[in-house]
Amino acid sequence: MIQTFVGAEVYLPGGIEDATVTIDGNTIVEIGGPVQGTEIDARGKILAPALIDVHGDAFERQMMPRPGVFFPTETAVLETDRQLAANGIATTYHSITLSYEPGLRSVDRAREMMQAILDLAPRLTVENRFQLRWETFAFEALETLDWAMDAPLTPSLAFNDHLSMAMRSADTVMQERPFEHSPDFKVMELSDAALFEKRYRKHTERSGLDYEAHKALVHKVWDRRPDVVQTMKTVAEKARAKGIPMLSHDDTQAETRKFYHGIGATTSEFPMTMGPVEQARADGDMIIFGSPNAVRGGSHIGSLGAAEMVEAGLCDMLASDYYYPAMLAAIDRLDREKRADRLALWSLISSGPARAMGLTDRGEIATGKRADLVLVDWPKGHTPAIQGTWVAGRPAYRGIPHGG
Repeated sequence: MIQTFVGAEVYLPGGIEDATVTIDGNTIVEIGGPVQGTEIDARGKILAPALIDVHGDAFERQMMPRPGVFFPTETAVLETDRQLAANGIATTYHSITLSYEPGLRSVDRAREMMQAILDLAPRLTVENRFQLRWETFAFEALETLDWAMDAPLTPSLAFNDHLSMAMRSADTVMQERPFEHSPDFKVMELSDAALFEKRYRKHTERSGLDYEAHKALVHKVWDRRPDVVQTMKTVAEKARAKGIPMLSHDDTQAETRKFYHGIGATTSEFPMTMGPVEQARADGDMIIFGSPNAVRGGSHIGSLGAAEMVEAGLCDMLASDYYYPAMLAAIDRLDREKRADRLALWSLISSGPARAMGLTDRGEIATGKRADLVLVDWPKGHTPAIQGTWVAGRPAYRGIPHGG
């Protein structure tokens, strides 16, 4: 089916122009030519590349809307998919945690979620992929990692180590901790019940275990520490062989980034300090920050501010993190603050993520590219809103207001 968008302000790789855009089936076939096929009235709107979200775990709210209250997984997947389309996200990497914890972030729950996405694929409106958010102490996840790496749509793999972060010594600031497997990494006193309870309160609630059972589990898993580095290297080798993009998470030191670069993780996700940011740039690696960080004017845990990193040219992409609407809202705030020009800002949610994930067929409006597009209503001085999302030329969402 041939369709032509008419009257829009179009975000092209080389500039913003008033131009027609024609798509045929799932492909952009012409820019600036005559109207062909069905005309789509886009007057007064922006036509831009659809959003690509490389890290989003807001789906967990659909799975467990209240602590300990689980909803059917199919219901959660279908609702999440519709939320993504309404927020202009045509490609998403669900940040699915594979942890040693029971409950919401258990390996069994993760596999159930991934299987549901695979089974429901014909009914989903956007492209749902996996980010295998592996807690590196979770050896229970290794079999599922092997299975998930062969998903029909190539996943990504993110190395997470929230266990070491929580087990740091009482006098070590989160953002200043050394590389987790460095000899300099100082561990808290395991007998310090008050500190453990403070650090692990949220985890204990999420796991569904009582305090003593959760503490015993953490101590048992911590004993795996001598084997974690080699296990990471083995998993990374498998991912490299399959062409799976890899990321490190919450880096605090240049040494941390250097280690992960060495095993093939060429994207730094939410670096906390300038050390890993500078190391990433030196190594030619890519850098992700969270959209909520940009919307809120800073990190809620006191790490680097996304807006400052964008302005300094030290951010290649913004992820939804825990709130899908944050991606468009972040671009709005950054635009109001004049952190960069509009095209550069839009690249943070389109072509930047596409490059990081190796998605060469999308992320920009150009002939031959996949027709992943969004129609945006963005009146001057007001908040933007998605009015339409097309995924491979198919309308995944149309939100036409009363005013037309």
